[in-house]
Amino acid sequence: MPRYLVLTELFLPTKGGTAVWFAEVYRRLSGKETHIVTADVPGAVEVDASHPNSVHRINMRRVAWLRPESLGMYFNLFFKSLGLALTHRFDAIHAGRALPEGLTAWAVARLTFHPVVIYAHGEELTTWGRGGKYKAMCFALRHADRVIANSEFTRDELIKMDVNPARITLIYPGVDVVRFRPGLACDDLRQSVGVGAAGKLILSVGRLSRRKGFDQVIKSLPALVQAGLDVQYTLIGIGEDQDYLLDLASEHGVVDRVHLLGHVSADDLPRWYNACDVFAMPNREINGDTEGFGMVFIEAAACAKPAVAGTAGGTGAAVIDGMTGMRVDGNELAVTSALHRLLGDPSLARSMGEAGLIRAQAEFAWERVADKTRRLQLQGSQK
Repeated sequence: MPRYLVLTELFLPTKGGTAVWFAEVYRRLSGKETHIVTADVPGAVEVDASHPNSVHRINMRRVAWLRPESLGMYFNLFFKSLGLALTHRFDAIHAGRALPEGLTAWAVARLTFHPVVIYAHGEELTTWGRGGKYKAMCFALRHADRVIANSEFTRDELIKMDVNPARITLIYPGVDVVRFRPGLACDDLRQSVGVGAAGKLILSVGRLSRRKGFDQVIKSLPALVQAGLDVQYTLIGIGEDQDYLLDLASEHGVVDRVHLLGHVSADDLPRWYNACDVFAMPNREINGDTEGFGMVFIEAAACAKPAVAGTAGGTGAAVIDGMTGMRVDGNELAVTSALHRLLGDPSLARSMGEAGLIRAQAEFAWERVADKTRRLQLQGSQK
């Protein structure tokens, strides 16, 4: 059984795809022999008590008066990880991102003679400018023994940063196909947001930020209603755009059709995917900020739902245009057209949803992602 030292600031119960990725993959790769060093956050005790890996929580908060603000975080991460690497036997050190985890993992790995693997997710590669932070990120990625890219887009960005292509391995994120599956009871959820027998429900899941394109979905609603569709729109997530989205709904006269639910329970999330007719996250790039992959798309696919995605970033790995959904330029007209086509043609939506389900089960189950990660280590041990 492989043994890893995993450094990741993002881990359950923190929300988000990266946190889920590490919790799901390493529980399938190893038991207590794998040690995860991560941030101490509210609710951690309950998660750690049931997680099969050994989880170590440290203070990873930035301190405003330090220069840099992250100095204390690096210090805590380095010494905790170095202590574990010196007192346990590991096959490799894996880092959740280039900074802060990757740079720290590289230093610990070189001191303790371990191979180091760094994950790249896409958006961090295009939003950190060209200053000192960017240079530190490049150093960590270029000196890693292996870099895991979550999409072809991310792989191409890494190559632009002069990361050796031979050291890059493409591994898509995954989905729990037992938890996210079609056929879950959801009529009560549809009724709770006013979806009648002939009504349609659009669902979005994600941080309420501008690049996700949720504003374009809201803007599309008047045209969809005018076309004869009784449509409701539900958003799950929190973020800085909440007030903006509510104001936009009011401005366009659809406030009664837009439902911002915040966080929902873990049990209800798969049911919401089942409740919708179409999943939508028509993402776009804003000042370099883009979507590296979009795990929510494959959660929707695992529930047999078609998706509307943007053409920016790495969403082409998650949504195959014309087969499992539609990828469109993230503007109001294109988003409206895609939603109208899928909502107005249940047969098309059903066939795309079924294609997405087959692909999710065959290619994205967490067991498959874990196997690719395991084989990555085997390949490294054979060098």
